[in-house]
This record gives sequence, C-alpha cells and structure tokens, in this order.
Amino acid sequence: MRIQLADFEGIWRIDRTIDDRLGGRPGQFSGRATFTAVGSHLHYRETGLLTYGDAPPIQATRDYIWSADQAGIVVAHGDGRPFHRFSTESPTPEADHQCAPDLYRVRYDFADWPVWQSAWDVRGPRKDYRMVTRYFRAQGRHADPIRRGSNG
Repeated sequence: MRIQLADFEGIWRIDRTIDDRLGGRPGQFSGRATFTAVGSHLHYRETGLLTYGDAPPIQATRDYIWSADQAGIVVAHGDGRPFHRFSTESPTPEADHQCAPDLYRVRYDFADWPVWQSAWDVRGPRKDYRMVTRYFRAQGRHADPIRRGSNG
C-alpha cells in the first residue's frame, strides 16, 4: 500500500518514548495527534502530557504542516519553515534535517498501517536522544470501526 497524504486525516492516539542519552532521563509522551485538512495541506496538531525523569508531567503541544509533492510528503514546522520530506514509495522511508549544529534523522514505518511510527535520532553537541512515536487510529475518515470505541 502506498501512503497518500489524505490517509493521515483524522485523529490518532500517540505514545512516545524518549531515550535522552545525554541527560540520562527517560521521557514519555501520551496524547493525540489531529490531522485536519486546510486547503491542499494537512495541519498536524499534537497535544498531550510529557513526563521527563522524576519531574511532574507538563502539557505539551506541537504543530506541523504536511503537504504532498511529486516525491512524497513534505513536512514543515507550524510557522511554515521547512523541516523534512519523505518518499511514499517505501513502507519505511527515511529523512534528515540539519539544524546546525544538530542533525535530526527520522525513519518512518508504515508496514503495519494504520498503526505506524516515527523514530528520530538526534545528535549534536548539546543533544543526543532517540524518540519513538507510535500512532494508532482513534477516529476520522479512515478509522478502523473496531478500534473506534476502544482504547486501542
């Protein structure tokens, strides 16, 4: 199955683990991601609780703009700055983003669609972490009706 931009539209439950190799504190994020159609783009809005080490959880949000081009899917920051692009030809596409002096590398895995994940490895003089996020369809136009009323 080749993933299309419209396949992401809707609400996803997300679970994230963060392995902070530099600081030595594990992180967890649990929440939801909503992909909303805005013209020919999808607005990605992530909200949930972030916990780092023994610190109390905090409310966290993140915004991106997803769009399609001939090569695949283009992801921009919420303010429109370029972030990365990945091909939809492979079930496990990879991409890099250089944010000097740090390098962000992502590997998506769509092999078990509609369950999917992104795994980020970030390295630089002040950063060294791996962040893995799993996405589970919650509701939306492509929702799995069996999962709709459950926690899965």
